[in-house]
Amino acid sequence: MIQTVLFDLDGTIVDTNELIIQSFLHTFEGITPEPITREHIIPNMGRSLVDQMKFFSGREEVEDLVQKYRAYNLDKHDELVTEFPGVKETLAKLHTAGIKLGVVTSKVRITTEMGLRLCGLYDYFGTIITVQDVNNPKPDPEGIRKALQLLGSDIEGAMMVGDSHYDIEAAHNAGIPCAAVAWSLKGMEYLNSYNPTYIINDIRELLPIVGVGEM
Repeated sequence: MIQTVLFDLDGTIVDTNELIIQSFLHTFEGITPEPITREHIIPNMGRSLVDQMKFFSGREEVEDLVQKYRAYNLDKHDELVTEFPGVKETLAKLHTAGIKLGVVTSKVRITTEMGLRLCGLYDYFGTIITVQDVNNPKPDPEGIRKALQLLGSDIEGAMMVGDSHYDIEAAHNAGIPCAAVAWSLKGMEYLNSYNPTYIINDIRELLPIVGVGEM
């Protein structure tokens, strides 16, 4: 029986897709020999920001790019972010049923909390693990294990929900099932190639998987 559900943030419960894409386009405008496009950005969403900056720029020192990205991202945050359909009601039902809920994300705390508060989701979560709270971000299972420890939960009875292979592989590496979300920008073929335990087309499909009925 599932007693704990951990969620990725971006692209899973909070729709930050356009914010992320626009932030990258702004950051790399005029920086790279060839323009960075949406098609370059989308497959890499889910990696830590520093790793992405190194990948796109070909540089090891990327602090200037990180700061440029974060300044734009903060400025445009509330304009471009919303929750996905059904998320708030589903989290409310899970929370009311006594399911422990946590976030495990590869983004920093300030924008993680901004997104959760903007969408009215913050109070449902018993713990929030950001990239600043781990030495090894997803797909390493460190964040999942830390979240479970802080929630007082066991590996048995836990699951992960996410939109990228970083989430699926982190769940596999932690030894817990994973539900991949079909609204991922990366597409169903991509998700299936990483063998998630479930693929859900609507966040409300989590309820029967976890064993929570309509309430």
